[in-house]
Amino acid sequence: MLELKNLSYRYSHAERAALDDVSLAVPRGCVMGLLGPNGAGKTTLISHLSGALAVQSGEILIDGQPLEHVRAKAPTRIAVAPQDQAFYPMLTVAENLACFAAAGGLAGARKKARIDACTRFSQLEQFAGVRAERLSGGLKRRLNLAIALLPEPELMLFDEPTVGVDPQSRAFILDAIKSLAEQGAAVIYASHYMEEIEAIADRVAILDHGRVLREGSLDQLLSKSAMLLTLAADGLDADKLSRFGTVEPGGVHWRVHLHEGTGPGLVLQALESEGIDVRHAEFGRHDLEQLFMALTHRSLRD
Repeated sequence: MLELKNLSYRYSHAERAALDDVSLAVPRGCVMGLLGPNGAGKTTLISHLSGALAVQSGEILIDGQPLEHVRAKAPTRIAVAPQDQAFYPMLTVAENLACFAAAGGLAGARKKARIDACTRFSQLEQFAGVRAERLSGGLKRRLNLAIALLPEPELMLFDEPTVGVDPQSRAFILDAIKSLAEQGAAVIYASHYMEEIEAIADRVAILDHGRVLREGSLDQLLSKSAMLLTLAADGLDADKLSRFGTVEPGGVHWRVHLHEGTGPGLVLQALESEGIDVRHAEFGRHDLEQLFMALTHRSLRD
């Protein structure tokens, strides 16, 4: 449904590109999880898809047609549920929905049916008469969601939609987003929360410095990742372990991302031959957080 081909973008006066040769495909019925540290390019990517930024280089296609043509003909095929509040605080829930339904070209019986359906879907019935500014954080997110769903979009964009909400509201929003994909929508979900991506994403793209570092199903990503060996022993140091892979020094435990073809038995045998008594050894593949940290080199981002 959605295809990005070699998409690049550089803000004026920026030293480097915010997006650098990004290519992705998202079919209908799929949740694509976008992961990346601050400044990775997630919001810039979503801004392109929502029409807030024009394409500088590359292509964005919807069902094989350029995005700008699709948006000119049917702008409501794509909807955004942003991190920030996207409604009028002084209006009630019902008034906001009526306002945005009209802005989306809905009228008459169709308008009423969509307002009723989105109110039910977001479980906002009992808050219809409440001014939006008086809603809790979780309810405000649900109102954002209801507004975005009014025109029955085919492509849904979510940019950190659960920041600052309570666990119950987070679980509701994630379940709702998954159900949208099950009903046939294509969904892009940008988040810092690994557990959210693992819970709902069919495919995952890890971005950093505007480039796609890894993309695929969760199983594919983790199966391609380096094997991780965690060790605790006296006398360990980076020099002894670096020949086997990339080393993360720790206090008690050392983590070694093993080179391809290097198994844990080889490492343990070599350490034993050097007189090192290993007290603890744990072996397995990365989880998503470990893969993310390894790819982005664990550095803090502003």
